[in-house]
Amino acid sequence: MNDLDSTVCPASTRLVGRDRDLAFIHSFFGNSEVQGAALLLSGEAGVGKTAVLDAVAAGALHNGVRVLRAAGVQFEADISYAGLNQLLVPLFDDFDVLDPVHRDALRVAVGIGSGPAPDQLLTSTAVLLLLRLTAARTPLLLVVDDLPWLDRATNAVLGFVARRLVGSTISFLAASREGSESFFESSGLTERRLEPLDDASSTELLVLAHPDVSPAVRRRIAAEARGNPLALVELPVALSAEQRSTLAAVPAVLPLSERLQALFASRVAELPARSRELLLLAALDGTGDLASVEAAASGRADVDDLVFAEQARLVTISAGNRRLSFRHPLIGSAVVELATPTERRRAHRALADVLGGQLERRAWHLGEAATGPDETVAALLEEAARGRLRRGDALGAVAALTRAAGLSPAASDESRRLAVAAYVGVDSGGELEDATRLLAESRLVHPIGHQSLHAATASAFLLINRDGDIDTAYRLLIGAIESAQPDHGYNASDEGLIEALHLLILLCWYGGDPKLWEPMLAFMDRLTPEPPELLQVITQTFGDPARTGAAALPRLTELIATVGDDPTRVIRVGTASVFADRLGDFRWATRRLVEQGRAGTAPVRRHLGALMHLGLDYFHLGRWDDAAQLAAEGLTLCENHDYRFFAWYFQYIQAAVAAAQGDAETSAALTEEIVRWAMPRGTYGARFFACHARALAALGSGDFETAYKHACTLSPPGTVAPYVQIALWGTMDLVEAAIRTGRDQEAAAHAAAMRASSMAALSPRLEMLVLACEALTTPGRPSLALFEQALSLPDPERWPFDVARVRLFYGERLRRLRATADSREQLTQALETFQRLGAKPWVTRTVAELRASGQSTPAAARPGPVALTAQELQIATLAATGLTNKQIAERLFLSHRTIGTHLYQIYPKLGITSRAALRDALSELDARNDGG
Repeated sequence: MNDLDSTVCPASTRLVGRDRDLAFIHSFFGNSEVQGAALLLSGEAGVGKTAVLDAVAAGALHNGVRVLRAAGVQFEADISYAGLNQLLVPLFDDFDVLDPVHRDALRVAVGIGSGPAPDQLLTSTAVLLLLRLTAARTPLLLVVDDLPWLDRATNAVLGFVARRLVGSTISFLAASREGSESFFESSGLTERRLEPLDDASSTELLVLAHPDVSPAVRRRIAAEARGNPLALVELPVALSAEQRSTLAAVPAVLPLSERLQALFASRVAELPARSRELLLLAALDGTGDLASVEAAASGRADVDDLVFAEQARLVTISAGNRRLSFRHPLIGSAVVELATPTERRRAHRALADVLGGQLERRAWHLGEAATGPDETVAALLEEAARGRLRRGDALGAVAALTRAAGLSPAASDESRRLAVAAYVGVDSGGELEDATRLLAESRLVHPIGHQSLHAATASAFLLINRDGDIDTAYRLLIGAIESAQPDHGYNASDEGLIEALHLLILLCWYGGDPKLWEPMLAFMDRLTPEPPELLQVITQTFGDPARTGAAALPRLTELIATVGDDPTRVIRVGTASVFADRLGDFRWATRRLVEQGRAGTAPVRRHLGALMHLGLDYFHLGRWDDAAQLAAEGLTLCENHDYRFFAWYFQYIQAAVAAAQGDAETSAALTEEIVRWAMPRGTYGARFFACHARALAALGSGDFETAYKHACTLSPPGTVAPYVQIALWGTMDLVEAAIRTGRDQEAAAHAAAMRASSMAALSPRLEMLVLACEALTTPGRPSLALFEQALSLPDPERWPFDVARVRLFYGERLRRLRATADSREQLTQALETFQRLGAKPWVTRTVAELRASGQSTPAAARPGPVALTAQELQIATLAATGLTNKQIAERLFLSHRTIGTHLYQIYPKLGITSRAALRDALSELDARNDGG
């Protein structure tokens, strides 16, 4: 019926994740070729059927449709026509439009008249006539919820009516719980099943309903709820304030709110005790392995006792692989909720007894069964946490360590374990508030909380992320390492010491001052019997790669070959590989970590690291769009998880891409943002990255004086600056800028310094840069052999932008030496690469060189107007009006995270860095595009 054409909720009350379902209902009722229709909705308990009915009813009322509603009520299921009474109450005064026979029959049926019980066919016909006469004046929508709980007589009438609506202005919409028996005859009627929400919609609903719940707890709730909207909304209600903010405090099996208990627990409570015991063991075991459940229940119950649970549709059992699975995870929660604390502890002990060979699972069950301090169990949980961390389960490791701390008899052990949990939380887990709380607890429990290296490392990390204060974090960590010397004795097997040194390396890098490395190197010299291999290699290839990196390459190769799947190891091997150009050698591991991060199965901090490394790898590969997209993803992740410190890294990747593509304004805006943030905080290492992008942008725009200035900030001419790692990447920029500004001596001195360093031994790309710079500073024909040597190194196309730049230099030199044919060959190859990459400034320069060589070429593509997609323009326009991401998301039926990702991609295109600049940027865009 056309009056239902707009049966969707206003944006402010939009049902999350139900756009397609509402669109289907709208189409079904609004676009039917024949007037009058009936639709049945089905779905699991709590999936949101009632909410959809409410939304449709609200839309109908908004469009002038009269809505009649009824809902099944369990205690009225045996009262004939009780449901019909509900439905027709608003029409009681209109019964007189019927002839006396139908009027009296209907009055008796709904309980407002007296007389013998009417015939069912007579009653059904009376209802149909009444509805048709009413709809002749105003279109009607009948909305019926919980069909299975309606009385049998009402179901019969509604089935009769629903199949006789054709040609009327009456629509019928009813909902029924999946798997429930009903007296409603549905044959021949259209049915639509409401599916659980997808991951994105689940996350959005959780954020809207419970913005105070931490991201990690949200992910846990989403996993348990499995897309069930009622569970997503209600599960946080049963959690305490502490549990809502920290995953470590959330129990292994989530508690249920009263609504969820009523929904899932009633059928469990009706089962025999032996069935409930087996279900409790299965819920606490969590693996679905029937063998473990049977072994734990040996002598008290066996698998045959599960038949009652199967008949109640609570579980399914696969005979082939002997697996038990709950039809919904919350059924398992209901089982646990109904058990007494004594029953739960007994079940945990029984499971621990049969899991002797599985350390992590056994330790967890023993921890849950413990009633007081127990050092043996605490030690087992601490060891289990290490195993979880190696697998990338940082949050699971935090939970195990927190439980171990709670079971520690000695306050010093409790404090130490809380400190370790805090460190794991900041280093891997992504739950900074949780780590802060654990750190505070550690210090309150025992004075060791102030002295633990894990505590100091966690504090230093929190300090840089919140305040960006590199100097204070650096001094805190140095002091902690020195003052804890009596405890660690510089023993290379001391876990806290080694973790502190890994963070100290990063602090030295962030600080950008060679003097910061002196204590670090002194600590390395004191480690006994020798530094761990990975730490040693990182120090050499990441600290001062131009001098010490080449010596560590054989060991780096071994580390790459055995990188494995431990997220922390993958990222640290990646750190060791950045300036040795080896990221591509285990790209598969980095990609896998990114995919795991997107799926929520990898630690947030490691996800960020993988995005950083893959973004750099893609930039050097010439996959610039992919690099920019990864950077946008990283910025969104930083925002969502409050990792503010790492945003500059992703802004650098975006700035470098923009510089290479000739978008100098965007690159300048991004680098200005980096410098403005970094300088007050002493993060001079970030400033060096900004200078690299600035030099590249200046070279592209032909401003060689500015390029020279920025390149010299990275490294003075005549020396490859020590402990300024990115100076390696800016060496050719400096030499080119020096030559083009008449500083031949400086260029030659820098080329000589490059040759004197070890950078040529680090990678073929860096050796190519060394040879190219030697060629650029060698006059006449002797330079040609150096260019040839540079371009004959292995796999040159692995670094397309660098190779194309060298070919451009080579072509220029050949033309000046009148080797015109050879010049054109090099320039043509360079042009093809620059065009493929979208490196517009270098396309222009290469075309000019080709024309100077006498070869006509297609005109270089002129920079066109800034291009935003239709969706990007819509988002930018809404954001410019002051709407928040959440408000924009509601209007466009997207998630707020999707809006954030789009905005981070829009800002660089417009050459801005913040929302405040959107309005002016869009005005300039309109003017520029109109002018184009």
